[in-house]
Amino acid sequence: MTNWIDIAALDAVPVRGARMIKTAHGCIAVFRTSTDEVFALDNACPHKQGPLAEGIVHGKAVTCPLHNWVISLETGQVQGVDEGSVGTYPVRVEAGRILVDRTMLGHKAVA
Repeated sequence: MTNWIDIAALDAVPVRGARMIKTAHGCIAVFRTSTDEVFALDNACPHKQGPLAEGIVHGKAVTCPLHNWVISLETGQVQGVDEGSVGTYPVRVEAGRILVDRTMLGHKAVA
């Protein structure tokens, strides 16, 4: 059995945007950068649980729509003067489809 789950077409996630995916263990946000890199994080900002999938993607970071906290898409770490982190998930793209590692959906991987 493969550990990778097909969750969406790459084209379903806008360039410099995100989509929220519901899982049995909570919601994750899948992000696509301007260079078509894909990242997956918990959808809730560590500050006030803002919906990160609704944030602004810039470079390899997302800015929370509630209070402008900037979070690294690579590590899940809050950048700047604020502190905190969100869980990250292994993700890859194959044949135009986004795959996430099913083994990590029940175990948050905080960098």
